[in-house]
Amino acid sequence: MAATFELEVATPDRLIVREQVAEAQVPGKDGYLGILPDHAPLLTELGAGALTYTVGGASHTVMVGGGWMEVLPASVRILATVAEKPNEIDLKRAQGALDRAEKRLKESGAMDIPRALAAADRARARLAVAAEFGR
Repeated sequence: MAATFELEVATPDRLIVREQVAEAQVPGKDGYLGILPDHAPLLTELGAGALTYTVGGASHTVMVGGGWMEVLPASVRILATVAEKPNEIDLKRAQGALDRAEKRLKESGAMDIPRALAAADRARARLAVAAEFGR
């Protein structure tokens, strides 16, 4: 069994992480997934939350919100809709996004409820990651 696997986390705009890691905990659409070296192949949708991974015994965190993950025995590739390291999160902007999303969900009329729920989930994930891991 291999001791590590390559983890890549990217958004459409930039590469966030490319490291050899010992393990990762990834927020899937229906809950967290634990990934170890030699994991069975998997393709799954991401949820919003804290992606944590271990390099040389040290734990690291990235906030991800939506996207896809491909798991192969020697690598994990994540293409996230949004991804930020805890120190990159703008708390004021995240709180504003959460407030707007919650306001939209309370309003009546024709609106895109799934989009508002996804925006609220991403904002909550940003605030939680910044509070626990960064700021």
